[in-house]
Amino acid sequence: MAAPEAGRLQQLFSGPVAENPGRWSQLWDSGDFLPFDRGTPNPALEDTLTQRENVLGTATQYADGSKHTTRKTALVPGCGRGYDVLLLASFGYDSYGLEISETAVQRCKEEYEKNGHKYPVKDERVGVGRVVFVHGDFFDSTSWKGDVESLGSPRKFDLIYDYTFLCALHPSMRPAWSKQMISLLTTKGCLICLEFPSYKSLTAPGPPWALRPEIYLEHLGHPGRDIPYKENGEIEVDVSGPPEGGSLQRLARWQPQRTHDIGKGTDWVSIWCSLSNK
Repeated sequence: MAAPEAGRLQQLFSGPVAENPGRWSQLWDSGDFLPFDRGTPNPALEDTLTQRENVLGTATQYADGSKHTTRKTALVPGCGRGYDVLLLASFGYDSYGLEISETAVQRCKEEYEKNGHKYPVKDERVGVGRVVFVHGDFFDSTSWKGDVESLGSPRKFDLIYDYTFLCALHPSMRPAWSKQMISLLTTKGCLICLEFPSYKSLTAPGPPWALRPEIYLEHLGHPGRDIPYKENGEIEVDVSGPPEGGSLQRLARWQPQRTHDIGKGTDWVSIWCSLSNK
């Protein structure tokens, strides 16, 4: 993101944190300033789904006590125009994109109708998954889970993908982010985090707010807990003790060969799953 664009975005979000959801909606409603829209899914996600099947498994699974397979479900909170949702569906996941803005949801549906054919099925044996875009607040699942469940989908997801969602949230929201992420995952589910932006100073204003691996480790290891930060923006490491029951464990972390230009050389990908499942 160019400096003028970043400055304009940060100026817009310089007010009370409680008003941030409305500011995201304002950006989508105006439609003339969307610096976070890259126009395509992140190739790092595509490579992760292709190359890390040994960790993630496939997009289908056997139903409990059945010889029949069912599709896994995937959620992309803060999905933007829905590119990553369409990519996940092409791999066979029943994929759900969540947005706080009604206008964004409409743009997702338009993108799907116009360009859905650009996401060919990856495995003919698996086929293409369902694509659903939902309007609601990630932190208040009562505002959108009913829409998902009405389609016959389960209450939790087998895969959640976070790219520019955590970095778009004020740091004070991180405990709630970790708690909600874990509450939305199935017992054997996985969270994929594309860690961005790691190149920014931790004291620089956001969004996007700078992220480091320790931030993910501490918050996902202690979901919902307020963890102190130092004056230089670094999170206090190990002050909360060992990872708690119900937390997520990092199974893998690597630097992707392909990603959006803005994150080349600095982006990282990590995969997390329930600590109780390993």
